[in-house]
Amino acid sequence: MAGKKRPLVVITRKLPDPVETRMRELFDARLNVEDRPMTQPELVAAVKEADVLVPTITDHIDAALIAQAGENLKLIANFGNGVDKIDVAAAAKKGITVTNTPNVLTEDTADMTMALMLAVPRRLAEGANVLTGEKKWAGWSPTWMLGRRIWGKRLGIVGMGRIGTAVARRAKAFGLSIHYHNRHRVLPAVEDELEATYWESLDQMLARMDIISVNCPSTPATFHLLSARRLALMQPSAYIVNTARGDIIDEDSLVKLIHDGKIAGAGLDVYEHEPALNSKLLKLAARGKVVLLPHMGSATLEGRIDMGEKVIINIRAFFDGHRPPDRVLPLRT
Repeated sequence: MAGKKRPLVVITRKLPDPVETRMRELFDARLNVEDRPMTQPELVAAVKEADVLVPTITDHIDAALIAQAGENLKLIANFGNGVDKIDVAAAAKKGITVTNTPNVLTEDTADMTMALMLAVPRRLAEGANVLTGEKKWAGWSPTWMLGRRIWGKRLGIVGMGRIGTAVARRAKAFGLSIHYHNRHRVLPAVEDELEATYWESLDQMLARMDIISVNCPSTPATFHLLSARRLALMQPSAYIVNTARGDIIDEDSLVKLIHDGKIAGAGLDVYEHEPALNSKLLKLAARGKVVLLPHMGSATLEGRIDMGEKVIINIRAFFDGHRPPDRVLPLRT
């Protein structure tokens, strides 16, 4: 972009310092130093003025907002892999390219999924709270704080993409038997490596697993994929872990089934109406039935910097006249 006017890049949230510094070096970057979600009027002002908008998961870039975009807005460079909050089709109709940041959060998210998979059956949060609570710990007892072993159990992965496969590799090392449901079977070499069993029927898999891990993207087709009917198929001794998106699970139904003892528990990093949290989930957490995390599955400094670098590469490629490497097409959403 040497010799050219630098594009105005509006960034909706605070990013790691190395990313913001590089943004300022390369572009006319407008930062969000307060690190609070932009209001709707602020987003409208941003799309009317910017050449590039860099939104995050907290921003709703819907058709109504895109319709108000100025002629200069040519690129929405999403800081994140998921584009479920961006109307990619509406952007395409207005001649706006959309990019994302794939392939950089796989390992971090898989790590957190595995952590929750251990935390819930082994009652890690409950145990930690014993030592920090008001009551003094009475000491070890052979029948106290008994959890459930995960070695030898069956893990059912819903969505065997990059993250699901990374979860499977970790889980296999912990001695779990790998099962999965996906739109398509993975390559035979991957199945052989993981000794994985493919289930064409999600219903049949859910009824036979000890742990379910949700790792599919959020799309109209996966909204409440784990519906009340499907959740009811799970065994009373089974656990569910979700580090994907909250709306894939019918949260109200999940809460009721755990409360009624029809599902053993859950480890959740995402929620259907976040940042609002279901008060009944908090009550279940207080009883040790669920472990709740504040959407931190991919929250590593390395991962966020990698995401920022991808955003920068996409912007530079676009304004150098090349197709951005991480362009998102409407049909792929």
